[in-house]
Amino acid sequence: MNYEIDFLPINEEQNGDAILLRWQENARYKVMVIDGGTKQTGEKIVSHIKKYYNTSTVDYLVSTHPTKNNTTGLSIVLQKLNVLEFWTHRPWNYTQKFMKYIDSGKLTKADLKKRLEKSFAYVKPLEKIANEKGIPIYEPFQGAKIGIFEVLSPSKRWYLDELISYSSLKLPLLNKLLPSSIKALPFKNKSSNELVPHSSQKLLPSTNIVVKTVKKIKETISNWIEETLHIETLKENVKTTHNNESSVILYAEINNRGVLLTASAGTKALKKAYKYKKEISENLKFIQIPNHGNKNNVSPSILNKILGKKAQEDINKVAYISVSRNSSTLPHQSVINAFIRRGCDVLETKGSTQWYYTGTPDREDFSESDILKFKTKFQED
Repeated sequence: MNYEIDFLPINEEQNGDAILLRWQENARYKVMVIDGGTKQTGEKIVSHIKKYYNTSTVDYLVSTHPTKNNTTGLSIVLQKLNVLEFWTHRPWNYTQKFMKYIDSGKLTKADLKKRLEKSFAYVKPLEKIANEKGIPIYEPFQGAKIGIFEVLSPSKRWYLDELISYSSLKLPLLNKLLPSSIKALPFKNKSSNELVPHSSQKLLPSTNIVVKTVKKIKETISNWIEETLHIETLKENVKTTHNNESSVILYAEINNRGVLLTASAGTKALKKAYKYKKEISENLKFIQIPNHGNKNNVSPSILNKILGKKAQEDINKVAYISVSRNSSTLPHQSVINAFIRRGCDVLETKGSTQWYYTGTPDREDFSESDILKFKTKFQED
């Protein structure tokens, strides 16, 4: 089965995701779009699919979690391409379920639904476009099949009972339902035949005095961190937001090569995904590094389970990071080191389109990608 994966850059300053996939299935190519960046990114997605995939049809369109720099570009894809299926979470359809959590006699079901729709303001317009065009909408919960991909996380129960009810409703919830960490919060009542990584030709980096100045100041106050292949400083007990944990994690095996796409998932979601499908560690060859290389999204223990234990000698996997070209804080070097020491070649977008492929036609305007280096000494906030 021939296939290719493209990571498109979002813009110069902001981090987000825009991932395109094409694979051959029964003598026909299928196309998937996972997240869409900004509206400008959406235009790039449309052009990229027409130019390199030679089609105007997207078989599967997936929104992994509702952030501005992941979802707004999907409106352009829905409007300008022939989308056959749209996959996204729609928590406002579960208003009746959430009503039992609310300790308020004044808030009606209609009020709650409006509040949920407002909380997911970047996703709700996508539903409207899809309905107007007659595009079927499905929810990507654990176990669902999206083409050759399977959803590993989140489960429907975890998503509705914790990730949404605790973080998105922001209502006076029944105290007994809240974990201790949440009880103290003041809730408000308002609202080729080889797998080859390539990239598009990179533009010369633009001068940004502010970024360079800030970076220089940080260097004067930050401590130097030292690591080796055997010694890492990545922390175990790290946390990210409920919104990030709600990210759709997708997995597929193509020619016995596992592909794992993680969006902005954190350690909780990764652990749940691994528990649901432990086989992902057996044939994993391609992985998206979560949340643009943020060190608060991965831990040594979950990376050991998914990638294998540290200090591997053989490089047998590829890891990709979506990150803006002018990002001064991400990706964290401790995360880059963590993936390298577990057998990964690590690559980043940084203003260019990254292309990973096997068996598909070559592209003359793409060149070999630069692989990130392991650093034994670095600075990091």
